[in-house]
Amino acid sequence: MPSALSSTTPAFLYGTAWKEARTASLTELAVRTGFRAIDTANQRRHYFEAGVGEGLAAVYRAGIVQRGDLFLQTKFTYRRGQDHRLPYDPEASLGVQVAQSMASSLKHLDTDSVDSYVLHGPSSNYDWTESDSEVWEAMRKERDAGRTRLLGVSNVSIEHLQQMARIGCELPAFVQNRCFARYGWDREVRQFCKERSIVYQGFSLLTANQEAVRHPPLVDIGRKLGVTPAQLIFAFARLVGILPLTGTTNADHMNEDLTSLDLNLPLELVDSIESIAG
Repeated sequence: MPSALSSTTPAFLYGTAWKEARTASLTELAVRTGFRAIDTANQRRHYFEAGVGEGLAAVYRAGIVQRGDLFLQTKFTYRRGQDHRLPYDPEASLGVQVAQSMASSLKHLDTDSVDSYVLHGPSSNYDWTESDSEVWEAMRKERDAGRTRLLGVSNVSIEHLQQMARIGCELPAFVQNRCFARYGWDREVRQFCKERSIVYQGFSLLTANQEAVRHPPLVDIGRKLGVTPAQLIFAFARLVGILPLTGTTNADHMNEDLTSLDLNLPLELVDSIESIAG
């Protein structure tokens, strides 16, 4: 059986993108349902990070959790990924932008530090650039100053990671990618991460893989086991070393997603899901 993720990492991430006015209530609902890891970004174009902070404040007030019970992850996003609502001075150096974005995130989330700070995609789709190295060094300084415990990168290719290793950059603790079944569930990047003890976070596991979710053998197996195809996909992800992220807005689906953590799939089923489209 493939090894599961380390018990020291979160079990499941709740993603807060594209929720706008519902961000606070959905963040609160996710924590009340049982999620203990929240993913956000200081990118107003797709996230409402201050709304995440409002949702967290509500569960703190209610005594559901304390800050130390949660894993909070946010991101630094380059100017090209933002709209006009910037969390930093666009005329400042990249290092200053990183520091300003972090300060803004900590204010939004009402905390002294986050658990993970992620570069929200390299500046180029093809190469790890000097700008990326400058941002990465600034993020390391945020980590060394105690404002984050861990660093990550998202939306990266195997080439980006290989370049980081080749030029001697400190490798990330996390890689977060959209995970497509038709590309072997990002097999090359996952293998790179496995060999270097990097935790791979997979998002869009359902929305990017509707052909897998509707795969007749998977549906049949789910019916026999009394679980949904989505639960099978999330259980599979954990068993092959993917830390799954869900952004569902449905309370029943939140419960179902968390229940997938209790599923123990046979090796042949894991292999079957891994080879559905890759």
